[in-house]
Amino acid sequence: MRWENLTEGPAGPAALFGADAVVTRTVDTPEFRGITFHEVRARSIVNRVPGASRMPFEWTVNPYRGCSHACVYCFARKTHSYLDLDTGIGFDSQIVVKTNAPELLRRELGSRRWTGAHIAMGTNVDCYQRAEGRYRLMPGIIEALRDHANPFSILTKGTLILRDLPLLRQAAEVADVGISVSVGFTDPGLWRTVEPGTPSPAARLAAVRALTDAGIECGVLMAPVIPFLGDAPEQLRDTVRAVAESGATSVTPLVLHLRPGAREWFAAWLGEHHPHLVARYERMYAGGSYAPTWYQRQITRQVHELAAEFGIGPGGRRAARAVLVPERPAGAVAAGGTQLSLL
Repeated sequence: MRWENLTEGPAGPAALFGADAVVTRTVDTPEFRGITFHEVRARSIVNRVPGASRMPFEWTVNPYRGCSHACVYCFARKTHSYLDLDTGIGFDSQIVVKTNAPELLRRELGSRRWTGAHIAMGTNVDCYQRAEGRYRLMPGIIEALRDHANPFSILTKGTLILRDLPLLRQAAEVADVGISVSVGFTDPGLWRTVEPGTPSPAARLAAVRALTDAGIECGVLMAPVIPFLGDAPEQLRDTVRAVAESGATSVTPLVLHLRPGAREWFAAWLGEHHPHLVARYERMYAGGSYAPTWYQRQITRQVHELAAEFGIGPGGRRAARAVLVPERPAGAVAAGGTQLSLL
């Protein structure tokens, strides 16, 4: 593993953690079987998003690297290659844990140089993945943000967020807090194959209901809409209807995008499970990581029409203050367009 590029040495102050700061653990319990945790003490936790990314936020906090949700399409897979870790199974099972994230965040928020800007979480890997049940980093992170009245947002597929509901309510009393849950489809068969480590779509929508019933506005990022597998009109209708019934304050569709790292892993999965679709995907994504603009707009229009029909979104309940990935035309984003800071 290429830790030396990121540890103390010739890099001097730019090093991200000390050479003796990595502790590797395996946990022999059913929940974590097959998963290896690499515990590190990070030197910084608030990461600036590259200006070229055009993301609607400037700062992120990522307490984990790698994700046991094992979503076959996850765009963050490429980041594992920077540690010489595999972007397929390795991304799903080799989890980097920044064990000092809460204390480090509190220190950075208290710095005179910090201006109180919005911080986005869950935009790279999920901060409420299974590892969070073991390491419990998010309560301390939310407490630090609450105590500094710092605005933040969370995007997650993890129902574990409900554990921190009291803290979220406290934070929302003093700062702008946006919560979004990712639910791209409600088809249980599709979920089991493309998102095998996540709570079911029904469980995620139940979490949306619990959040909204507790007074925490929660939107749904309908992502990803998967071409030829999850984009049929009846599938879109079923998903938007379920989102509306959950009490979500908004629904925002995002078509599947396949960046390097994710693209190869998804292609292998597609060839195994749906070989008849391989040629269609090659044509659809021939221009780059993103589906053609006409297709993205078609899906967006369909979802917006359904949202209006079911009384959600513009003209319905007030939209949640969520941080979402903007729609991009094919090839519009360079490789540096994603927040890629490792630790």
